[in-house]
Amino acid sequence: MKIVPPTPEGIAEAAEAIAKGLLVVHPTETVYGIAADPFSDAALARLFACKGRQESNPILLVAADLEQVHEVTSDISGAALRYAEAFWPGPLSLLLPKSPRLPGAVTAGQPYVCVRVPAHPLVRDLCLKVGHAVTSSSANLSGEEPATCLEEIEVPDIAVCIDGGALAPSLPSTVFDPERGVLLREGAVSRAALGKFGKV
Repeated sequence: MKIVPPTPEGIAEAAEAIAKGLLVVHPTETVYGIAADPFSDAALARLFACKGRQESNPILLVAADLEQVHEVTSDISGAALRYAEAFWPGPLSLLLPKSPRLPGAVTAGQPYVCVRVPAHPLVRDLCLKVGHAVTSSSANLSGEEPATCLEEIEVPDIAVCIDGGALAPSLPSTVFDPERGVLLREGAVSRAALGKFGKV
């Protein structure tokens, strides 16, 4: 695992690794995540293997902006846009209809993809450099606690790690289905905060 600084040069090296189908660890506003090309079956297989993750578990995507979100979804409704405009960039992951371009492995064969625009500018810069959204599965073996510093990262087969230092303790992102108004996981964005923009 090559450790690079959170500089434009380090981000460019990480983006190049992702383009080659390799795995990259990066900091977010919550925990460290593993970035892979979500349009590459080989990269997704590598991601599942390194974490020991069941393929029945869908993978979260992160994007630089709403334009990149459109590339991995087939539709963003008015309801979804209300929440996106209120909480992005930020720790709210929305369940949206997936683009047919996305491999089924990303969504475990389901018709919806979980995606967010994170608050951490480094992640958005990485997505911009890659040219599209990337995965952001937590950087830990399946069933273990997410990593908040480089020393806690024990997953194998990581090509590049962007050193974001020790991350402050934080709740995970909230996962929300804006069409049904269903809160799938309450995290950094509370139910009360979501309720200001629709029924939850």
